[in-house]
Amino acid sequence: MPAVGEPVAGRSKHAGLLAHSTEGAALAFLAYCQEGFRRLGRHEHPDVTLDYIAFGYSMPAWEAGDHASVRVTLATSVARLARAGADFFACPDNTAHIALETPGPDLALPGLHIADVVAGQAASDGRTRIGVLGTTYTMDSRLYPEALAARGIAAEVPDADDRHTINKIIFAELVNGLVTEGSRQEYARIMERLAARGCDAVALACTEIPLLVTPEVAPLPTLDSARLLARAAYDVATGHHAMPTWRGGPRARSGHAAPCNSGRPHRKPQPGQ
Repeated sequence: MPAVGEPVAGRSKHAGLLAHSTEGAALAFLAYCQEGFRRLGRHEHPDVTLDYIAFGYSMPAWEAGDHASVRVTLATSVARLARAGADFFACPDNTAHIALETPGPDLALPGLHIADVVAGQAASDGRTRIGVLGTTYTMDSRLYPEALAARGIAAEVPDADDRHTINKIIFAELVNGLVTEGSRQEYARIMERLAARGCDAVALACTEIPLLVTPEVAPLPTLDSARLLARAAYDVATGHHAMPTWRGGPRARSGHAAPCNSGRPHRKPQPGQ
């Protein structure tokens, strides 16, 4: 880690933030910049560029299960980040990684994978069973079960009614910057149910959830995907972590994915979820 006052200009990498939702991207951008302030002791951080094609344009494709079309949109943003001088990208949107993992041409830049970042922190913390909260797309996907299982960690998701509640609050409130005490209590209740099922931490696998669920109100330790990704990007930019090599498409991970336990047999996501 650089000493306080140590300059980073001239030797750091240029980070590109690939946005796919407003509030989560803004949180990750702030966290990235604040990491520089925290480590350097002044208003400095490695160069960062954010590119955002409004996610509303991609919602019809998400609802139709057309991940390839969403990938094309995200690839356009990555290409624009490359033209802006970014050396790598980080996408502060968990659901977007479903589309990024869809087979296709290599993206213009290598990128960090948010589920791998979160799973790595869970392993460092010694966690054994992680509850996963996010959009229905994310909770019904293999993103987190595979990333966690590669590190010997089990994944749990809430039951169907609770998944519906989580998803509704994300899209009706959190992506619009609306935070209510009633929704905070609903999330806490759901986390308590996951604790009763043996979870020792919860992944906030939607980058807007940390706006609602903060560590001091959470009934379980939390893994904040927005801030963890921002810090990982900062470490890459400052040379404290190796440059990523993933350029989209299926991830090659060690280990085998255990089933994601939701209290019912696992099924593939259906269009419109």
